[in-house]
Amino acid sequence: MTQVKCEVKGVFVAIGDAATVPLVVLTDGNERVLPIFIGIWEAVSINSAQIKEVLPRPFTHDLFIDLCAKFSITMRYLQIDSIEDGVYYAQLVMSSGQKEEYLDCRPSDGIALALRGDVPIFVEECVLATAGQKTSELPDMVDLSTFLHK
Repeated sequence: MTQVKCEVKGVFVAIGDAATVPLVVLTDGNERVLPIFIGIWEAVSINSAQIKEVLPRPFTHDLFIDLCAKFSITMRYLQIDSIEDGVYYAQLVMSSGQKEEYLDCRPSDGIALALRGDVPIFVEECVLATAGQKTSELPDMVDLSTFLHK
């Protein structure tokens, strides 16, 4: 299995006739992008982390980061390792002392945490081969911040 390091290209809202849906777009740094449709609150959390917005009260993802710091748990990386029937699966790799643990998580939560913890995001090559697209193939979309301020 080959893992490809990816970055968050942005958080957007796909605008369509049937629905308006938030999504996060990952990029492998080349022409390939991976759109992942997510919930609105996860989109807001990822967007806040991406722009390094500090809120007066912590989001749940901020609380998780603080908890890990207080108990000497290190977040190592996020790996998005499979897609089944359009559902992505991910694991957050954590360590404490010499022990390493893989925590099952939704990719959206993992991305929000990875950005806050400044840890890398990896996507299995087979996931990119299955669900990756070119930017030109993405649906019509608008940046989340622009959408929320309309």
